Amino acid sequence: MNGSSPSLEAIRWPAPAKLNLFLYINGQRPDGYHELQTLFQFIDKADYLTISCNQHGAITLSPDSDIPLADNLIYKAARALQQYGGTQLGADIQLEKNLPMGGGLGGGSSDAATTLVALNQQWQLNYPNQVLAEIGVKLGADVPIFIHGLAAIAEGVGEKLTSVEVDEPWYVIASPQVHVSTASVFTHKELIRNTPKRPLEQLLTTDWHNDCEPLVKKQYPEVAKAIDALIEYAPSRLTGTGACVFATCQSQQQAQSILDNCPAWLNGFVAQGSNQSALYKQLNLRK
Repeated sequence: MNGSSPSLEAIRWPAPAKLNLFLYINGQRPDGYHELQTLFQFIDKADYLTISCNQHGAITLSPDSDIPLADNLIYKAARALQQYGGTQLGADIQLEKNLPMGGGLGGGSSDAATTLVALNQQWQLNYPNQVLAEIGVKLGADVPIFIHGLAAIAEGVGEKLTSVEVDEPWYVIASPQVHVSTASVFTHKELIRNTPKRPLEQLLTTDWHNDCEPLVKKQYPEVAKAIDALIEYAPSRLTGTGACVFATCQSQQQAQSILDNCPAWLNGFVAQGSNQSALYKQLNLRK
């Protein structure tokens, strides 16, 4: 920790969503984890965390949720950084939850990453992102990508990140009202697990798809129905293990028109892709 006093001001931080523009599963390791290749891009929709430091060491989180505090990723991230840094400071955290839970948009992982990045600043611990990622990966495999803050291809079990610049289109993102268990998808015997690894250049220039999609569509008819509704208008597929699906559009106007013409039961929104996350941008403005 450096010698200056940490600020006790409340700061509002974004916890942005991501899309997996492709997801290929290359095999399963003896320890059960899967080798994969996936492209993460951020979108301009986010949860928000308003964080103020306190000097009595307590970590508080509001509003109350159905998840026990000790199991909440935001609380776990704050406690992990507090213990790692040996700081006596605490934090009072308010969550504005805008992203669907279990949707494949990374909401919980993004919340945890923002907690680590924000408290690293506000507690003035000043650890590099690599240290925060080492803490974060123990909370969830996707946490490091949100700490990294740049669109990237992730390989291995998600820990090897290569930043990339790709188009930043507009998307229609639909959120079927089902919760897809990532664990159940990755343990299912019908999951595609044998897609050959490809070099980065080939990954970026071939048509993209998601190896989880056939299984998730079969297991969750609501997801199949949402993809069928969107694919009439634009290329559409699953993000992550779902349940959210997205259609790639040429403009904001096209995306809004598609959303307006979709059936009333389709719960969706329009968002733009971004190769820099809102958290990354805010962090660099504060430096």
